[in-house]
Amino acid sequence: MVNTAGKFGPYDPPGPSRPAPGTPGPDIRALTGRGQTGSELVRARIALQVRLRSVAPGDRLADAGVLAEDLGISEITVRRALEGMCQDGLLDRRRGRAGGTFVAVAWDSVVAVLHDTAEAASLGAFHQLLECGLVARSAGEIPAERLGALTSLVDETDRTDDPHRLAELETRFHLDLAETLGGAGVRELAADLLGRLCLLLPAPAAETVRARNRCHADLLTELARGAMDPAVRAVKAHRSAAVSASE
Repeated sequence: MVNTAGKFGPYDPPGPSRPAPGTPGPDIRALTGRGQTGSELVRARIALQVRLRSVAPGDRLADAGVLAEDLGISEITVRRALEGMCQDGLLDRRRGRAGGTFVAVAWDSVVAVLHDTAEAASLGAFHQLLECGLVARSAGEIPAERLGALTSLVDETDRTDDPHRLAELETRFHLDLAETLGGAGVRELAADLLGRLCLLLPAPAAETVRARNRCHADLLTELARGAMDPAVRAVKAHRSAAVSASE
């Protein structure tokens, strides 16, 4: 029997992001354009795993049943999603005793064909809105010691030269920020957004990550001070830093 909650949470917007019964609240699916299907969830979470280097091109994925249990969706949905990713060239299916489903060796080249800057801009804007809301709600209520792990990520990013590691660290920062400020359910929402973005945009250049990381450092400084307005400005500066770094 499929676990409808799943280790990573349901693919429909996670429980904590829904209003309590009888309480009006925003429809997350309307804010992001539409709800994510089970197949899209599988694609997004595999893309996120590749960005986080939990799996690499050429690695074998977990069996469909394990993925279904982790994601809280049916095994047949996972199998259909994996088949679609094989048809797209993102995954390879191998038969035999050593067979299974593998991340395509040419993953980066295939993902480059899937880039969609318009949809990415829409998702990126919602992700910024999410973080601004979390920061505005949490400023003044987060003890400085709870920001220690995030500060460590910022420091490690400053010391790293490997472009793949830089992209991984930036993604981890945003996931951990969502959990620190909003809890596990909000982290799942951020994971859905970031996973989708991994398929819509190329991995950021090293200069871009470094420019954004200065915004991360500013954000943590202002959160530690309990200064809401400067903290929100640091979140907004994150996007303009990317533009400046690319010029």
